[in-house]
Amino acid sequence: MIILGYIFIGIGAFFYFLGGLGILRMPDVYNRLQAGTKATTLGSFSVILGVGFVNMDYLPKALLIIAFIALTNPVGSSVLARAAYLIGIKPTAKTKVDECKGGDEI
Repeated sequence: MIILGYIFIGIGAFFYFLGGLGILRMPDVYNRLQAGTKATTLGSFSVILGVGFVNMDYLPKALLIIAFIALTNPVGSSVLARAAYLIGIKPTAKTKVDECKGGDEI
């Protein structure tokens, strides 16, 4: 189980790396927010689960933390994206569809 735990921790570190790379390479705040949120969510899941496998006493707490992250991370990123849109930050010119344009009915 300890080896499996370290494998999960390594996978989580890789997702954190991909999230940082996505934040650097994406063209606007909305794409950066999406890249960072998805990668850090998966990275957090993997690292926390890996720690739970390394120390089995921590596994129930780890699963509770994972559930909390799964519920709160998407909501937080949606609120940040809406706030960015409402203060006037424009999406990149490559954006084809602007679902928020034309009203405040989000």
